[in-house]
Amino acid sequence: QVQLVQSGGGLVQAGGSLRLSCAASTSILSIYAMGWYRQAPGEQREMVARTNGDRTTNYADSVKGRFTISSDNAKNTVYLQMNSLKPEDTAVYYCAAQPVPQAGWNYWGQGTQVIVSS
Repeated sequence: QVQLVQSGGGLVQAGGSLRLSCAASTSILSIYAMGWYRQAPGEQREMVARTNGDRTTNYADSVKGRFTISSDNAKNTVYLQMNSLKPEDTAVYYCAAQPVPQAGWNYWGQGTQVIVSS
């Protein structure tokens, strides 16, 4: 069982920056993949960024060059640095953990609201 506790988020003007944090209850080195998803009102949840088992990263096309996923293994924490924010980035953001390659995204954080004003 992995517990994920998120922090960060809030209200920011377009062009601004925010950093989201996701603290895991276990060593993130033992977790195959960590990721960030978001869900806007009336929309499906979508992947924003993820780290893979081979430590590569993937980003949604809409956030490439603006968002960066990183981790601090000593703190068991994954971050999502969001720069050049746009109103269309407004959503509830969730961190997620895929414990092993054969599993899905079995563990989710509580979600945090990000609102980007124009």
